[in-house]
Amino acid sequence: MKKSISTLLAILFIVLAGQVNAQNLDEVLTKHFKTVGQEKLLEKQTYSVKATIQQMGMELPMVMKMKRPNKFRVEMDMQGQKMIQAYDGEKGWMIAPWMSSEPQDLSGPELDQAMDQANIDGELYNYKDKGSTATLLGKVNVDGSPMFNIKLTDKDGNVKNYFIDAESYLVRKVKAKVNAQGQEVEIEQNLSDYKSIDGILMPMKIESKMPMGTANVIFENITFGENFDDSIFTRP
Repeated sequence: MKKSISTLLAILFIVLAGQVNAQNLDEVLTKHFKTVGQEKLLEKQTYSVKATIQQMGMELPMVMKMKRPNKFRVEMDMQGQKMIQAYDGEKGWMIAPWMSSEPQDLSGPELDQAMDQANIDGELYNYKDKGSTATLLGKVNVDGSPMFNIKLTDKDGNVKNYFIDAESYLVRKVKAKVNAQGQEVEIEQNLSDYKSIDGILMPMKIESKMPMGTANVIFENITFGENFDDSIFTRP
């Protein structure tokens, strides 16, 4: 009898802990979305970025365009050659001049990453509707600041950890494992220099740390509401 009661209490504590964790997670995400202006972002139909990638002593100009629903295109100048990667809402493709002048279909992890990029609202917003699960692992000290550690697992089992500043409620760090040239590598992104654009807080610098080195993405211009035709996302 005592054993049964102990088991029941253990189950009850697990259930209650899950409810408290879910409640705290909702509170953190609600404050985060309010801080960054998520409601205003939901009203935007297009999103375009002009940036520079700094890596290994090189500066690579980049232009990215996104359009609802789920359309994405990025162009990057690499030593006089233009690399293009895009997703039209159903299919992904790329042009890598050093491999071929003809567009190639994206598949596997590369296609998954292109699809993730096409999400204007971000992975945390409405994560349940996207088939993902999220868990608040607690508050941790990161680089001297208290942050909420949120573990996000997508429908395919891929895991990312989002670190949200406990004071500003801005995402400051993201840790994940991604596929790079057929190999799984760990990547850490540090987001900084947030700027309000049309009432939406956006990071203007992202530092990415990988086993092969560190790259900085410096955002020069971010524009919402720009008109561009769907044909730019379609494979030529």
